Amino acid sequence: MNEFWKSSSWLSGLQWLFFIFTNTVVIPITVGAAFGLSQGSIASILQLSFIVTGIACMVQALIGHQRAIMEGQSGLWWGVILTLSSIAVAQDMPLAVLGGSLAIGVILSGLLTITIGLTGLGPILAKLFNPAVMGVFMFLFGVKLIGIFLKGMLGIPFGNDADSATIDLSVSLLSIIIAIIVIVISIKAPPNIRRYALLIGIVIGWIAYNLTFGGQATVEQTASSGFAFFPLGEPVWNTGVIITAILAGLLNTANTFGALKGTDNMYQKETTNGQYRASFTITGIFTSLAGVLGLVPYAPYVSSIGFLNQTGIIKRVPFIIGGLMFFVMGIIPPIGHFFSLLPLSIGSAVLFVSYLQLLNSSWNFFQEVEFTSLNVYRSAIPLFVGIIIMTLPPSYFETIPGTVRPLLSSGLLVGIILALLLENIFKWDRDSRQISDSEDIQH
Repeated sequence: MNEFWKSSSWLSGLQWLFFIFTNTVVIPITVGAAFGLSQGSIASILQLSFIVTGIACMVQALIGHQRAIMEGQSGLWWGVILTLSSIAVAQDMPLAVLGGSLAIGVILSGLLTITIGLTGLGPILAKLFNPAVMGVFMFLFGVKLIGIFLKGMLGIPFGNDADSATIDLSVSLLSIIIAIIVIVISIKAPPNIRRYALLIGIVIGWIAYNLTFGGQATVEQTASSGFAFFPLGEPVWNTGVIITAILAGLLNTANTFGALKGTDNMYQKETTNGQYRASFTITGIFTSLAGVLGLVPYAPYVSSIGFLNQTGIIKRVPFIIGGLMFFVMGIIPPIGHFFSLLPLSIGSAVLFVSYLQLLNSSWNFFQEVEFTSLNVYRSAIPLFVGIIIMTLPPSYFETIPGTVRPLLSSGLLVGIILALLLENIFKWDRDSRQISDSEDIQH
């Protein structure tokens, strides 16, 4: 309890607040824009995101996995939902139908996640996500998120308007300078300053942006139209969308394994079965709630590993303080409105640096795999295929049936599925040893 009142805990909590904020604020705004919602509805969803995310972080830290790992709106789900919205527009599917079907799929996905938690299936599923799979997941996840935030640094808007956008040179230059400042502080500064590199970058960048370009408001404070259930559309059954949502929910479990396994070394102990059960159950509850409220479903943030490596703040108290402050931002609209003025390009620049640490997390998992010229395909196939799909324009997938198009057009999902199939169908280590032994005998 004494830790709660220390000034250092609150300063670290403030940095957690900005990390949670910058990871959250972009998501409801872009999803609301993709579904053509009014400014009032977007403001309401944004405020709800602050409230629910703040509560989710505190609950996980107190009674869930009990680690300083952000519980937020999943980047994997975010990408799937934006992809579905663009496909719906191309196929003349009403966005309200897509939103209503997504709501059903998200709720069912949440119930499935709760079941995984309550029945203790988490540790069993964890065996499928071995180091080779997690290495692929971490790398592709990093590529996907780094791509999103690099576009934000370049002044390219999020959502459907990005296709016709161009690079804003002046915004890009400032963002790159801020990213360099954060990197230099993270490498050269003393440890007691290094841990606040992200916070320093946000403050400097925010002030510099306002002095250079003037303030940037994302959502009008007076635009809130109140909370509503199913703001993306009333529940309606569309089999293809619902199946895609449930599958995305299953693959979203990789976030839990990645976040918990990835922090085992920091906490110097392996995640227990009880932690898996509690984490999945809580994630499932908040995911089902997200389906009702029109929010992107929840998951432990793998990117928290980068933040923890960057700052060294692994204690729960600062994280709980950050979650509490984020909750307060949601229940007091003027506070939330003030922080919504943070330029997305500056937030993207800071997160860009933080997410670079995912390469280290991926490398740590790959070091547990003994690669040879015979078994390198286990990771090379999902990595290269996933990255190449990420670079293909959406128009390339128009000939694929709509029920599987959202899945096959996502390089991240395809890469994870390929890694899971290759690792759990083939016995790479055994076959490599047998071939190696036979070659030794021949020689």
